[in-house]
Amino acid sequence: MYCINQSVRLSTVIHSLQSFDTASSGLSTFPEYVMVLMVDEVQVEYYDSNTQRIITKQDWVDQANRDKDPDYLERETERRKGDQPVFKGNIGTLMKRFNQTGGAHIIQNMDGCEWDDEDGTTEGYEQYGYDGEDFISLDLKTLTWVAPVHQAFATKLRWDHDTALNQYVKNYLTKECVDWLKKLLAYGKSTLQRTERPQVSLLQRSPSSPVVCHATGFYPNRVVVFWRRDGQELHEQVDPGEVLPNHDGTFQVSVDLYLTAVPQEDWGRYECVVQLKGIEDISTPLDPAHIRTNGVGRIPGGPLTFRGAGLITAGYQYCVYKSSLQRRPAA
Repeated sequence: MYCINQSVRLSTVIHSLQSFDTASSGLSTFPEYVMVLMVDEVQVEYYDSNTQRIITKQDWVDQANRDKDPDYLERETERRKGDQPVFKGNIGTLMKRFNQTGGAHIIQNMDGCEWDDEDGTTEGYEQYGYDGEDFISLDLKTLTWVAPVHQAFATKLRWDHDTALNQYVKNYLTKECVDWLKKLLAYGKSTLQRTERPQVSLLQRSPSSPVVCHATGFYPNRVVVFWRRDGQELHEQVDPGEVLPNHDGTFQVSVDLYLTAVPQEDWGRYECVVQLKGIEDISTPLDPAHIRTNGVGRIPGGPLTFRGAGLITAGYQYCVYKSSLQRRPAA
């Protein structure tokens, strides 16, 4: 068994500017086209084909956009209106490639950049998915497209030959995007670089279920939650969950601990540890008297439902965004 130095995990902060486009067909209750822009996984802009207008989600983004370009909203709205038919056409093209004649289908694009504020390294990416599976992605080192499925090979051939546009995309993702990310971080410093302390609860659905260490209401989302026994981090008996957003802009995460073969008199050897940069570690001993069961009381941070061995936010719709990149047809 090995242990990971927890302080190393949180020493680096990776900031991100991400843009998500989602186009769909056959879904009557969902807009045909949705775009969302996120900074450090906080939604800052939203657009869909029903309203056909940009909705800013943060006041500081309004100020940043005005200072950058007084006509930003009008210009970007027209750009997004132009992206709608491109994505719609791509769905039609891919339906033919996959021999589909009807049903519900979704094409998604994610592009953006990351910046490590400790060592200054940056990362850029652009990738597409179709019906929940990877379809094609850009290799920024070779400026060629990677096609994991044979239906994407025709797209790869066409896009690989568009060298001028590929070079433009690289410049955007590695330079322009990073510069704009840094400016947005400065404008949104009071919001994006705040620290909110998590509330930690121990939960258990039934005596035979795992004990869940649930941390909620924290910000930012870069958190480490783990179980220890006798001061040593556990890598067995545990099932870590993913960090999920709450409705108020904070986050939650849960880590399950399986105790089937552990007598209750040994439970005192276990503790849940939550680490968030900027605050002291929060240690919660495994005390049966402090375990809350499903349906008893209200758990802070939003409604929750058990998903077998963990927790998910009930009713949260994670829509996927915007980009200044030029959209191109798949074929």
